[in-house]
Amino acid sequence: MNASTRDGLPPLPQQPADVPWPTKEWPRGDLPDDVDKARFSKLMNHAFAAEAPADLGETHAVVVIKGGKLVHEQYWTGFGPDVTCPSWSKAKSITHALVGILAAEGRIDIHAPADVPEWADTKDPRHAITLDLLLRMSSGLAFREDYVPEHPSDVIEMLWGAGKDDTAHFAASFPLEHEPGSYWSYASGTTNIVSRTAARAAKAFGSDFEAFMRERLFEPIGMTSATPKFDAAGTFIGSSFCFCTPRDFARFGLLYLRNGVWDGKRILPEGWVDYARTPTWQQGDAEDPYGAHWWLGIAGPGSFSANGFEGQYTVVVPELDMVVVRHGKTSLEAKLNPKAWIAEIVDCFRSA
Repeated sequence: MNASTRDGLPPLPQQPADVPWPTKEWPRGDLPDDVDKARFSKLMNHAFAAEAPADLGETHAVVVIKGGKLVHEQYWTGFGPDVTCPSWSKAKSITHALVGILAAEGRIDIHAPADVPEWADTKDPRHAITLDLLLRMSSGLAFREDYVPEHPSDVIEMLWGAGKDDTAHFAASFPLEHEPGSYWSYASGTTNIVSRTAARAAKAFGSDFEAFMRERLFEPIGMTSATPKFDAAGTFIGSSFCFCTPRDFARFGLLYLRNGVWDGKRILPEGWVDYARTPTWQQGDAEDPYGAHWWLGIAGPGSFSANGFEGQYTVVVPELDMVVVRHGKTSLEAKLNPKAWIAEIVDCFRSA
């Protein structure tokens, strides 16, 4: 086990010595004997019923990793291990990984003012915004996160409207609404600013940045299906668009479960995973606890997750040496239900 429990964080388990890394194929295993299999089966049967249940909507894929082994996977009709699924905001956590890789090389300092041309003037109150504040969704920018078409929505305008050709410039053009660091507000625009900052640090845009992503992150851990999308300015749309198979999303989760190390090679800098899962200060009305481009606590204390629109999840549970991936299409009205369902799935592994 990793001896570090900084800030009370639970230790991150190491890959068992007798379990091969899933760079090419996932090693298979059975559900452990102490799993509540009756409850687990009932939950899966509900999610994958012939007619999608109203409380969850469609569940397209579930992959469960325990002890580094694939112990369960299940797919909706028309889906399977080779079908890529949308990340939506799970891409934000991929962006977090890319920043870590660049930080390890000294090309980014997350505690310095972010390299954002729109804020270059030292008299601009936004000039003081750091990458740390951006990664913690605490920039103070006046960006509205809303996916309902009939509501004024900055994220819809950024992805499909006036901002779609240069998502980072669109997001960086917003004024401050709060003093940086004084207010938490989840905003997809924030991530595209971070993504462009990463590209500027790597001196690579478009296909060159995609090559960087593949060489430094995807290929070393076997994420061969990963398909990132870019805007016309060449910025990875890190807020929303990186398609992968469920098994590849599970590989990404395992990288974080293993403290950024893969098969003896350090991919992410020491402490970067702890940074992701260290709680960010939030005002009392925040939806869920948040770290740095990862959500916290969905499957119990110490768990952390990459969450996406319409019920996309990669959930990391250090306590149980476990990763759970769920993809599907859940309505906004029912958006809390997949979280509760995943928490129940994980709970099946705690006691029979």
